[in-house]
Amino acid sequence: MSTTLTVPLRQVAGFRNFWLSRAVSGLGSAITTVALPVLVFQESGSPLLVSLVAASATLPYLAFGLIAGAVSDRVDRRTLMIVTDVLNALCIGSVPLAWAMGWLTAGHVVAVAFLSSSLALFFDAGVYGFVPDIVGKESLTQANSAIYGAETVVRIAGNAVAGGLIALFRPAGTLALDALSFAVSALFIRAVTSVAARIAPAGTRPGFKESISEGLRFLAGHPTLRAMTVVGTLQSFSGGAIVGQLVVFADRVLGIHGSDGRIGLLYMAWSAGGIGGSMLLPRLRRRFDAFPLLLWVLPVGALLGLVVVLTTDWRIALVALAVWGTAYLVVLVNTMTYSQEVTPSELQGRVNTTRRMLSSGLGVPLGALVASTITLSVGIRAGMATAVVSITLAAVVVWAVQLRRRLSPAQ
Repeated sequence: MSTTLTVPLRQVAGFRNFWLSRAVSGLGSAITTVALPVLVFQESGSPLLVSLVAASATLPYLAFGLIAGAVSDRVDRRTLMIVTDVLNALCIGSVPLAWAMGWLTAGHVVAVAFLSSSLALFFDAGVYGFVPDIVGKESLTQANSAIYGAETVVRIAGNAVAGGLIALFRPAGTLALDALSFAVSALFIRAVTSVAARIAPAGTRPGFKESISEGLRFLAGHPTLRAMTVVGTLQSFSGGAIVGQLVVFADRVLGIHGSDGRIGLLYMAWSAGGIGGSMLLPRLRRRFDAFPLLLWVLPVGALLGLVVVLTTDWRIALVALAVWGTAYLVVLVNTMTYSQEVTPSELQGRVNTTRRMLSSGLGVPLGALVASTITLSVGIRAGMATAVVSITLAAVVVWAVQLRRRLSPAQ
């Protein structure tokens, strides 16, 4: 079970600045999440290019996940995050500039979407080791919950105001706000001066290939972390299935069609569940260790998913999605926190980007693809049920590991 520092995190200047950087940047990115697909569709009229923009959020993890982890463990993480934020400001800022000059093309927008997500991946790789350096491993649960809770709030707010900003500034002009948010984020991180630079002397560092192998060996050789990575991938699969099919499910089962505003409430309920999860997790971790906590949260998530799939009442679905989202966030942050707690500082980037590569990079798009395929061939309830099956499998994995440990305590 976790312990806490006597000093509240809000009084830790380094964490406060980092938290502000995540809140500001998250708000800008939430607006861009809406504006980029709108912009590329305006420029091209191509659903395929719109899909490529959506896929750019996860594809970099498959393309560069191992590389980003190795880089973040070989350089100063604070410097890496500042540089990637500045580059992202320039990257996103190129869109309104090109639009103002009359040079903007759909290809430019797609390239920016992929490059921006790739830079964000390298930023995240630095975060995994940076947060433990700021707050210490004993306060990781509170720190990660505070960060994810803030990111959830600003994501909801950003999505909510994006439509009005697009109407006011046009899609391309709206992206200037995100570019500004990256610049402000870099300034906040630069203000975190309490963390010493961690750069191993060049002569003591292994080769790049060996560096990646070290991270893979640690992840594969840690039984609990290995099991939790499998669970995280299965849960991300369910998340991809839910988000990918929610519009179809609302239309065909809940009677929410076209521009009906209730569809926004469903998405908001799923996202808002993350706020509840960020508030609940620190309390749960004070009572349960990381792995035993999953024994109960995952079955609850599976039952809530079953309620969503079986109901035809949008109000019941709304409540179930919100509570399901809470359980989803608890599992997500609990797994990440445990990984940071047990991973040596010099391996944080490699181990956690590999774990994230499997969950976000593989699980989310695979879940969306499988669910959509089943929806087309069988029906929407079956497509949505893939999320429930995936969470159920995750619960089975956790209970199987726990049972094996009880029967073989020497292992």
